[in-house]
Amino acid sequence: MHLAQSLKYFDTKQVRLVELANASQSSQAMRNGTVDAAMLTLDEVLNLKQNGLDLRIVLVMDVSNGADVLMANPSIAKLADLRGKRVGVESSAVGAVMLDAALTTAGLSSTDVQLIPMPVNEHVAAYRDGKLDAIVTFEPSRTELLAQGAHILFDSSRIPGRIVDVLVVTDEAILNHSKPLSDMVTAHFKALDYLSKHAQDAANRIAPFLQVTADQVLPQFEGLKLPDLTENQAQLAGSSPKLISAAVNLRDLMLKQKLLSRSVLVDQLVDPSFLPPITK
Repeated sequence: MHLAQSLKYFDTKQVRLVELANASQSSQAMRNGTVDAAMLTLDEVLNLKQNGLDLRIVLVMDVSNGADVLMANPSIAKLADLRGKRVGVESSAVGAVMLDAALTTAGLSSTDVQLIPMPVNEHVAAYRDGKLDAIVTFEPSRTELLAQGAHILFDSSRIPGRIVDVLVVTDEAILNHSKPLSDMVTAHFKALDYLSKHAQDAANRIAPFLQVTADQVLPQFEGLKLPDLTENQAQLAGSSPKLISAAVNLRDLMLKQKLLSRSVLVDQLVDPSFLPPITK
């Protein structure tokens, strides 16, 4: 979206991007009604639905396929070595889902480690200052932690399709701001196309937003699948949208792990009407 803004693919008088420090703040902004839309993970959307918000997913932005990671200091060689160690994790379902999967793989439970709740914007400093032994995180923290000597113990490629980033909007925004919303979704696909065809210039434009050098931008997309328009149609449209199935599976997992206190209805969660038509 920042690339689309840089390229003037949407009217900034109609759409204003609001940068927040972490997903928890984005969710809070949705609850408070201070934003009309947010880029969140699917599990965060389910949490907001649990709180009674009327929401629709209008775009699948990316699917984590290795981008979310559990990293540790060099003294921790394997997952089993996490026993008794201090593990930082954001107070979100993604952090919980990642950590649960990693610990289950190691034959451990959450009581076998010292959990340290921590927002993502504090991950790098906490590791640098020796306040934790391992951390569940993602870019750009992943690259910074690698530079500090941390290594990857577990990543989201081992739980495919479970961590999905989406654009979610309120029902009120759909009623009152349908044209800017449609323009924003179209701008996303134009920006994806630009990234594919003009990667270096796109990296130059994205770098200031990520606060990294241009040559560090494209590696940060490794481990992410960026669904095109055809895949978004499959995810959101038709009689059996793929994202609804993913939401059902994730909801059941979150209920099992007590990440949701009650079940939520997901059969009306998606709205494909803002996707631009597929042109040949």
